[in-house]
Amino acid sequence: MITTPPGLYYISLAYVASLFPGAWASRIAEAFDAFCTTALLRSTNVIMAMACGVLVHDLLLCIRPEIGKRKATAFAILVTLYPIHWFFTFLYYTDVASLAAVLAMYLSCLKKQFWVSAAFGAFSILLRQTNVIWMIFFAANGAIAHAQYLNVKDNVSYKNSELTDESVSKVSDSDNKSAAPGLRKRRNSNPINKREVVAESNKMYTSFTKEIWDAIFKLWNSKWEVLIAFIPFAMVLVVCVAFITWNGGIVLGAKEAHVVSPHFAQLLYFGLVSAAALLPWHFSPSQVYDLFHWCRKNKTYSFFSILIALGTSLFSVHFFSIAHPYLLADNRHYTFYIWRKVIQVHWMMKYILVPIYVYSWFSIVNILGKSQTRVWVLSFVLSVALVLVPAPLVEFRYYTIPLVILVLHSPMINHSDGNMSLAHRGLFGNLVYRNGEEANSSVQILKSLNC
Repeated sequence: MITTPPGLYYISLAYVASLFPGAWASRIAEAFDAFCTTALLRSTNVIMAMACGVLVHDLLLCIRPEIGKRKATAFAILVTLYPIHWFFTFLYYTDVASLAAVLAMYLSCLKKQFWVSAAFGAFSILLRQTNVIWMIFFAANGAIAHAQYLNVKDNVSYKNSELTDESVSKVSDSDNKSAAPGLRKRRNSNPINKREVVAESNKMYTSFTKEIWDAIFKLWNSKWEVLIAFIPFAMVLVVCVAFITWNGGIVLGAKEAHVVSPHFAQLLYFGLVSAAALLPWHFSPSQVYDLFHWCRKNKTYSFFSILIALGTSLFSVHFFSIAHPYLLADNRHYTFYIWRKVIQVHWMMKYILVPIYVYSWFSIVNILGKSQTRVWVLSFVLSVALVLVPAPLVEFRYYTIPLVILVLHSPMINHSDGNMSLAHRGLFGNLVYRNGEEANSSVQILKSLNC
C-alpha cells in the first residue's frame, strides 16, 4: 500500500516526458505506460543521486568555503556512495529524491533565496511527510542568521552615521550646546543603545541562556524584515497543518501499520548508527580525550549531564523499545537480524548498550558544538527527535538526512587530508563485497583527487 505522497511520481513523469517529448506532445497515456519500465523508473533515483552529490558539494563550499573545491568534491563523492544511500539509488523509492529536495531547500536557504527554498520545502514534503520538520529547522536557523545579518548591517550604518554626526558636531559644537543642551543626554538614555549592541554582538557567549536571549533580541529588532523574508515557509507550514488536520494525521495509506508511537529508543539507535558510520571521528583517541577533558573541566555539570543521560536512556530502552511487526517478520532487512542477534540476544543487552548510546550522542553534540552555536545544536537534536521518535519502525534509511546534515557541519572536514581516508574507512568499512575483497573504485577516485 502507498504510504507516501506522489512527489516521486511527478519527478518520474517529468523525467520520462523529457526523454520522450513526442509522447508528451501526443498526450497519449498508453505511450507513457510503454516507456515506464522498471529500469527506467529506477534510473530516476540515479539522476537524483547525482543531484545529491552536486548539492553536497555546493553546500560544503557554502558552509566551509576554506576547504576548497577538491576536498568538497571528494566528500560529496563519499556521501553519495554512503552504503544505505547508495543501495536506495537503484530502487524506486522516495529516500534519494527526498534527500535531494531537502539539500536543495537548505542550499537555497543559505543563499537567502527564501521563496525558492520554501518551494523545495513544499516539494520535499510531497516526497516524505516528515520533511516538514527539516523545513522548520532550516527556516528557524535561517531566520536567526538573517536577523544577525540585518543587525550587523544596521550597526555598520549606525557607525557611519555616527562618524558623520561627530564631524558635524565639531563644527557647530557651541551652537548645539546652546540650542539643545539635553539632546546628547536623551540619546544616551535610549533603552536600546546601538553602541551597546555592537559591543554585545562581538562577545563570545559562554552561556546558553545568553545565546538564546541574543537570538530573541536580534529577531525582535528585525521582526518585520524577518517575517516578510520567511513568510513563504509559513505559508507552506499552514498548508501542511491544514492537510494533516483534514487527513486525520500525517500518515497516508496503511495508518494502522504506521501509528505514531513514543519510540524514544529510536533516537538512541540513530546516535549509535551515526557514530558507527563515522567511526574514526567519534571513537578516535583524540575525540575520546576531548570528551574526557571536557568532563574534567566541567566536573559538576558533566556529572549531572551524564547521570541524566544514562537515566533517561535506560528509561527509554526499558519502556519505549518498540518492536514493530514488520521488524519481526521481514527477514530481508538488516534490522531484522540486528534486532534478533544483538539487541534481543539477551534481556540485558539493550541495557548494556546504553553507555555506548550516551557516548555516541555526547560525541555528536561535542563535534557539532565545535562549529555551531548551542541554539543550532539544540534545534538539530530536537528535529532529529521529532522525525524519529514518532516512527515505530526501525529503518536505517530514516537516519540518512540527519546523518548527511551531521557530516556537512562536522569540523573534521576542515582538517588535514588524512581525515579523508578516515572518512572513507568509516563510511565504507562495513561493506563486504563479493569474493571477500573490498572494492577499490572509491579509493581510486580519492587518489585521483589527491585526497
